[in-house]
Amino acid sequence: MELIAGVAQQQALSPQMQQSLQLLQTPVAELRQLVAAELASNPVLEEEDLLMGSSDSGDETHPHSLAEEGRDRRGVDHDFSLQDEWRDYLPQTAARPTYSAVDEERRRFLFESQVSRTTLRNLVIDQAAGFPPEDLRLVELIAGSLDEDGYLRMPVSDLASEAQVSEAAMEAVLRKVREFDPPGVAAADLSDCLILQLSRKGEGNGLAARILRHHLPQLARHRYDEIARDLCVSVTDITAAARHIATLEPNPGRPFAVADEQGVIPDLIVILKDDGDADEGGFSVHLNEDELPRLRISNDYKELLVARGQNEELLLYLREKIKGARFFLRSLQQRQQTLLAIGNQIISRQEEFFRKGTSALKPLIMAQVADAVGLHVTTVSRAVAGKYMDTPQGLFEMRYFFTPGFQNTDGSSVSNEMVKGAIRDMVDKESPRATLSDQEIVTELEARGLKVARRTIAKYREQLGILPSHLRKCR
Repeated sequence: MELIAGVAQQQALSPQMQQSLQLLQTPVAELRQLVAAELASNPVLEEEDLLMGSSDSGDETHPHSLAEEGRDRRGVDHDFSLQDEWRDYLPQTAARPTYSAVDEERRRFLFESQVSRTTLRNLVIDQAAGFPPEDLRLVELIAGSLDEDGYLRMPVSDLASEAQVSEAAMEAVLRKVREFDPPGVAAADLSDCLILQLSRKGEGNGLAARILRHHLPQLARHRYDEIARDLCVSVTDITAAARHIATLEPNPGRPFAVADEQGVIPDLIVILKDDGDADEGGFSVHLNEDELPRLRISNDYKELLVARGQNEELLLYLREKIKGARFFLRSLQQRQQTLLAIGNQIISRQEEFFRKGTSALKPLIMAQVADAVGLHVTTVSRAVAGKYMDTPQGLFEMRYFFTPGFQNTDGSSVSNEMVKGAIRDMVDKESPRATLSDQEIVTELEARGLKVARRTIAKYREQLGILPSHLRKCR
């Protein structure tokens, strides 16, 4: 063994860059707390007096109004590219360094892959360290698609379509993710989640796993005698296995869930334009400005800095605080601009949805929006996560509008939400004595010109909370 001294370059996120990432990914309800904390920690920041207006605040104002200005009809700022804005975090007085193409790519990847707080999504991505770049991209997509309980409800076929890879490639990465912590993460349903946890204990083929695979409905109803007869074991063994199953965690994402006692607050509000009507008029999207205070840098502190007194320590302190306040306001402005640009893309591409509802939802993937607004797809994913839009059709999570689709025989595309709606409609209209099997639903959809795989139907049925056909007969 020997000690060797050497020099090596290492990328690291500055506190300012971490702050910008945190602002980007934080919903407005939590953003109020971040703004309040910044107001408390930085004395040069102050709330604008709305009675006095903001004409004397110069360029140091809250970004709400600035985010609305200088936009084309796609919601993209004329003065600068959003992609550049999210990639460059330099003090206003510093000269911009020159990077090679390789260095710039490393900077971009570092910025888009780092996080500032521990969430289930972040934990999953962290465990993929060392994966090839293409596999890491798929892990990020899987992690971003997990629901608050830690389940992956989206079919693999939809994920593969979103990532533009084969289902086999997506399945291979998903198998690796399902070995990550917390045990049971990325499971398709409750049975799958609990079996993953048993497999982690080396009990994947034991009695408890067999019960979960084939007798979960009976287990839920405590019909231990039926299970015992089917598996040819004693009721005592079934009871012991049931107690063991009860020690497992049905919601792997529970420790990472953040309770919001204030309810859901939308970041964006979609309204009908003044000159339109619900059938023919267009829609516009606005930031929910009422939830955040309007900030500016206090003129008193700026004047104190300009006065240049003899107290060098005070001058240095004020200079740093003013620089930090400027960066905070700029980062907040970038967040608002990014959300507004994405919101404009959503209403442009999903306009029929806002008129007619779910049946008119079109297929849309994040890569399309990312290309349109000049951002990386992971930045779009981070920006929409956990955020909501208040629309004429109701309150929806922004991720709802991003959905893969299916091809009709006439060449048109429909979203998976429309397919789910068709499944729900068929089940609602079926006879209790002649329930439709998954294959019969496939056949019915094919008659409507829509080809959907049977296993996809099964996934959608489970997501809708619809029992298999043989259990629906017992209604």
